[in-house]
This record gives sequence, C-alpha cells and structure tokens, in this order.
Amino acid sequence: MKVLLVNGSPHAHGCTARALKEVASALNGEGIETEIFHIGAGPVRGCIGCGGCARRGDHRCVFGDDPVNEALEIAEGCDGFVFGSPVHYASAGGSITSFMDRMFYAGGALMRGKPAAAVVSARRAGTTAALDQLSKYFSITGMPTVPSSYWPMVHGSRPEDVEQDEEGLQIMRNLGRYMAFMLKAFALARENGLTPPEPETPRKRTNFIR
Repeated sequence: MKVLLVNGSPHAHGCTARALKEVASALNGEGIETEIFHIGAGPVRGCIGCGGCARRGDHRCVFGDDPVNEALEIAEGCDGFVFGSPVHYASAGGSITSFMDRMFYAGGALMRGKPAAAVVSARRAGTTAALDQLSKYFSITGMPTVPSSYWPMVHGSRPEDVEQDEEGLQIMRNLGRYMAFMLKAFALARENGLTPPEPETPRKRTNFIR
C-alpha cells in the first residue's frame, strides 16, 4: 500500500514539508510506503473548464506543462492521499488550489473511494478556513476523510519553529496512524468482497435557472 503526500508549498523544505514528513514517518512505521511530491515554485495553470480531460478519457489534463499530470501518473498507483498547504490570506495557497482543481477534475476517478487528508501550516491563524477549503475536494470525490486528534495543522514561520509545536507534530503522527488503519481496513474489506459504492449514472446536472 502506498500514500502520496503532496507538498503544495513553494518551499520544498519548509513548514508544510515538515508536517508531511511527520505524517509519512508514522505511515512508514505502520508498513505503508509513502512518496512526497513537491509541486514546486513554478506556475500552475488554473482549470479553464474546457472539458478536454473528459474527451481524452485517460484521467489526464490537456495541459502538460506543469506538475498536475505527473502527480496523476503517481496517483494511479496510490491507495491514499495527503495534501499539504501553507496558509495564505486565511486560505490554501494559489498553486495548490489550481493544482487540486485540475487534478480532481481530470483524475477524480483515480482517487474515488480512497482515504484522504489535508494538513496546513501557518505562522498564526487562518488554518481552519484553509482546511475547510481543501477538505471539500474529498467529499465531492467520494473520498473518506482521515481523522486525527485535532485539526491537522502546525504553526511556525520556519521548520525550526514547527519542531517546537509538539502538539502539531503529534497530530500529524496520529493522522498517519489513522490513515494506516483505514488503508488496512479497506484492504481487508476488499478481500471479503466489500468495495465502495459506485456513483449513480448518468450524473444529474440540475440547472436552477431553467
């Protein structure tokens, strides 16, 4: 079993990365393979609603000049996901927002039914608003949200500050262990013929204007 952890910060070794490493360490301790994917500091296109991903039929975005399709290639072989973001203006960063818009729109079918979690880092505040924003991707895609012992956040301006956030790091470890439990429970369920429900088709698209 494998979990993909996405670092949505422009800093490869900043506070968000430190939080994700703590989650990954707990997962590794439970025998779960992990990979941390850094989206980088380069530009990430926003979704333009062209519908090209649906026409392609391969769960990939039509734009191939940023990290989204690379992450989708990895996601295809993963059993769980953790998305990490710094807090910018009481919300998730712009890059991770554009990244997740396109990753979930083009490749949501690759992630449906798989456990997911969001973690955020902040100097001081805005964390719960950012977590609420990120968690909405999971519920709309049919992904069970992984719990922990408190909202999954760490605080500090530098990774050295996060090291002093003992509660935050404990929350990350608890999240990793809950994720491992869910992955193992889901695997056991599949072995006994129990799989997540498929959404009804065709999908209804109600327009309230007409």
